[in-house]
Amino acid sequence: MNKKTAKQTVSDETREQAMKVAKATQKPGQTKEQTKLIAQGIEKGIAEYKKQQKKRARSADQQRKQNLKAQQRDLKSKPQHLGDAATKQDMGKSTAAFLPWSLLAVSWVLFIAYLYFAG
Repeated sequence: MNKKTAKQTVSDETREQAMKVAKATQKPGQTKEQTKLIAQGIEKGIAEYKKQQKKRARSADQQRKQNLKAQQRDLKSKPQHLGDAATKQDMGKSTAAFLPWSLLAVSWVLFIAYLYFAG
């Protein structure tokens, strides 16, 4: 079956929506046949819109999957490159924690020395 020759089926819900819109915009003196033709045109428009939305959703999903794959590849390669940087950050944290304690110890030693030699 060729895509061009295959008859596209439209859901009953879409037909009902199209008919409601056609009846809502019906003008006085318009025949049922004309309303039916308008409903068919609206039906085709709705079907085309749904196709476009499905296509956009598929491409967005493909893009999302590509982004996830790229992130996973980056995460696999990052630990090798970040190993040195992570070690440097840890050393910076331990040095920063060491400084206040060392200053406290030095101040107590100086205070005790002052009391011992001054008194």
